[in-house]
Amino acid sequence: MKNFVRAVLLIGMLLVTAKASKAQVSVGIMIGAPPPPRLAIVVPARPAPASAWVEGYWYPVGNHYKWHEGYWTRPPYAGARWVAPHHDGERYYAGYWDGDHGRVEHDHHSDHNRDRDYHDHDRHEARDHGRDDR
Repeated sequence: MKNFVRAVLLIGMLLVTAKASKAQVSVGIMIGAPPPPRLAIVVPARPAPASAWVEGYWYPVGNHYKWHEGYWTRPPYAGARWVAPHHDGERYYAGYWDGDHGRVEHDHHSDHNRDRDYHDHDRHEARDHGRDDR
């Protein structure tokens, strides 16, 4: 438990330092490889032209994995592409959005919302460029 607290404090310190310096930090979770992806997937109709399909994936919960069904969502900005979560044989890396405007972490707190990764600041940016993506 003492080592866990130290690791959490170290990661927190690295994230604060990275944010202050605008550097990117990738933190992997030490856990065994996930099961193979589920294969019998039916992709529902696209709900809106700006929607992007995110394939289902396994994600760690404690010391095991839980399946996250595939879903349609609105990317955080035009041109953003989804980088799927993966396991490199030693560590698990969470999925995120990436593109010309940088990396955006997936918002797991709003998984019920189609616009889960599209935030208010992005709407203001769209209006500033002469389009309204609402």
